[in-house]
Amino acid sequence: MKKTYYLFNPGTLQRKDNTIKFTPIEEDGNGIEHEGQPRYLPVEDIAEFYAFGSLNANSALFNFLGQHDIAVHFFDYYENYTGSFMPRDSLLSGKMILAQTSAYQNKKKRVELARKFVEGAAFNMMKNLKYYNTRGKDLDGVIEKIEQYTLALPNANAVDEVMGLEGNIRQTYYDGFELMINDFSMEGRSKQPPKNEVNALISFGNMMCYSQCLRAIHQTQLNPTISYLHTPGDRRYSLSLDISEIFKPILVDRVIFKLLNKKELQEKHFETKLNKCLLNPAGKKIFVQAFEERLNETIQHRSLKRKVSYRHLIKLECYKLSKHLLGMEEYKPFKMYW
Repeated sequence: MKKTYYLFNPGTLQRKDNTIKFTPIEEDGNGIEHEGQPRYLPVEDIAEFYAFGSLNANSALFNFLGQHDIAVHFFDYYENYTGSFMPRDSLLSGKMILAQTSAYQNKKKRVELARKFVEGAAFNMMKNLKYYNTRGKDLDGVIEKIEQYTLALPNANAVDEVMGLEGNIRQTYYDGFELMINDFSMEGRSKQPPKNEVNALISFGNMMCYSQCLRAIHQTQLNPTISYLHTPGDRRYSLSLDISEIFKPILVDRVIFKLLNKKELQEKHFETKLNKCLLNPAGKKIFVQAFEERLNETIQHRSLKRKVSYRHLIKLECYKLSKHLLGMEEYKPFKMYW
């Protein structure tokens, strides 16, 4: 099975015959930079790269990556997702683009899809809340409030109304983090910049989830720039935002709860500068490893009658949306059933 590679060090990525050569830049004990030991990666083993440090590369490399359908996702020093190199859209279909555009321009169809994304996200959030509610955390009030917002979804007849309900649901859900997480406090959602450890993890994890959804969309005929809950905009893949709403509670939040409550991430894994809290390199590695393990975890799929990974579930969600847009079957968002 192909692997995802995470590049935490700055360095040089280049083609070497039919392999990819990565030469990291490392610091010695005196803070002096030098080239580290090169690593050679067989191209057939690579699914994608995540680059967290500055990367030197050239067009020959990207031509080679494009030929082998290998994506590269870039993050800046402050853990902000800055963009992706995506191979040529060989699967893009004119028929699908027309279907996506038609559903977006039809107010009724767009609102229906927007409601479904929020419905799936809210259900998965409540699954997390109910899990901890049965383990000594008093979350009844939070659950009841989200249920009330969810009951109002069918009456939301405009995307702005749906987005308003989604915002209320997520804010209420984040209020429950204070009870679900031990030793750390969230103190409300803050981003750009995140002001504490919990917010730093949410921001970092959400970007990881977003890029996974983008990759899954790219492996189908869907166009990532045409979305329904989030308004399409210049220079952003807004359909990834739509689909990631469903998977953030399953992938990102579950990883956060595990790492903090089991003390695998501690204060020493964060750094705070100028009212901004970020994971340090050691913290990033711990989170990324746990996130990758979660993506590769498998569940017994009810419809397919076989085990599938969470990573594959995202792609299946894209296929379900494709079938809906082409009029083959109604889209039903993925909901945790265990």
